[in-house]
Amino acid sequence: MPLTRERKEEYFEKMKELLGTYTKAFIVNVDNVGSKQLQNTRIGLRGKAEVLMGKNTMMRKVFKEFADANPDSPITVLGEQCKGNVGFIFTNGELGDIREVMEANVRPAPAKVGSIAPSDVIVPAGPTGCDPGQTAFFQTLQIATKITKGQIEMTNNTHLITKGEKVGASQAALLQKLNIAPFTYGLVLMMVYDNGSLFDAKVLDITDEVLAAKVGAAITMLAQLSLATNFPTQASVPHSVANAFKSCVAIACALPSFSFEKAAPYKALAAPAAAPAAEE
Repeated sequence: MPLTRERKEEYFEKMKELLGTYTKAFIVNVDNVGSKQLQNTRIGLRGKAEVLMGKNTMMRKVFKEFADANPDSPITVLGEQCKGNVGFIFTNGELGDIREVMEANVRPAPAKVGSIAPSDVIVPAGPTGCDPGQTAFFQTLQIATKITKGQIEMTNNTHLITKGEKVGASQAALLQKLNIAPFTYGLVLMMVYDNGSLFDAKVLDITDEVLAAKVGAAITMLAQLSLATNFPTQASVPHSVANAFKSCVAIACALPSFSFEKAAPYKALAAPAAAPAAEE
């Protein structure tokens, strides 16, 4: 049922308000997401974010009108993402927290004939609960079986469906017989918008710990290169100072008449070892 003129105006005003209020957004794909599942996601995000769905033509029109009224606003780049079955989740909070709510509202779903498989489906070996009269059905799918205790048993793990393929009727029927719901559906995060920047959702997988480890590895490599080429840098100076101190301590320990304050503890440790050698 098409929206009335009043409802369209309300939608336009609401979307423009969201564009002017929030500085961060998720672009999500909503294929195979039911209304109940979407409602649960909205409830989980209440107070943290706003979920916006709508026809792409309407959303593009709102983006165009908002860009005309606010030519300096960077959020209008989202208008180019209105392709396919997509929606937006606007927020000013932590993006990681919003993603956790989205991932918590993923639901298992059966394989439907003609749908595109979002992941590989591997049926594990073992008893199927099917009677021996259905052996021909498994043979059609080229699945090795045997009869054990009056029921069909699959002898090997079977790679039934490959990611990206269409689900066939026989494949869907087998999964239904085995009571397997192989897929999970939810809001799929496609792109992330943050204060004018649009980037791939994989960026959110880079945690502070991962970033610190990468930076630490780069600094270590830089220090090693600087020391090897005898070219001092901020990364190598601490190591150069430490090496110089070691050399000074070694000289102080080798010369009884020479010492300095920081070398005294090391000379004290080296003295007992040197005394037996002197007695001999």
